[in-house]
Amino acid sequence: MRTIETVEALSVLYDEAVPAAIVKVATRLTPLYREWIEGARFCILSTVGREGVHGSPRGDDGPVVRVEDERTLMMPDWRGNNRLDCLKDIVEDGRVALLFLVPGSNTTVRVNGRAVLTDDEGLRQGFAHKSILPATVIVIEVAEVYTQCAKALLRSGLWTRDDRDTVPTVGQILADMSDGEMGGAAYDRDYEKNAKPRMW
Repeated sequence: MRTIETVEALSVLYDEAVPAAIVKVATRLTPLYREWIEGARFCILSTVGREGVHGSPRGDDGPVVRVEDERTLMMPDWRGNNRLDCLKDIVEDGRVALLFLVPGSNTTVRVNGRAVLTDDEGLRQGFAHKSILPATVIVIEVAEVYTQCAKALLRSGLWTRDDRDTVPTVGQILADMSDGEMGGAAYDRDYEKNAKPRMW
């Protein structure tokens, strides 16, 4: 297999970027980018650190991030599996990328920047969900924000399909990986019921 080893070798395989792909890039949250991000309840947080790269789905029952100002986003870190992959990366490196999605829209919005992690009590209180506070808050400094071409979502028919029966369940994967000690049909059946009390 021949591999591409230089940017020059890569560039000859593609046309120049279309003008719209360049003009849409902002270095701050314009009013329309802010409106779009505030309408997103889900994003994928990508990070890099000593242990490699990580991507983590993030979601909330309202905006997945809070817009503090035109250059700052804040994301509460709600309960998860406690692997802390992305959080460790942020402490070690700080480079982050976010991909925001809104159900039904084939548009996605990307934010690249740097992040820090804080356990500041006042910031955490600002995200209180009933009596529960996030353990930490991710504070993201926006370097660039732009929409992403919709072709990937159009090709995949992401919002028009339901393919869940064509792939293994998490219960099946856990059972396979643990030689039957974890997971299984009961895990899949009861997951949502068990997860709801531990969402925040």
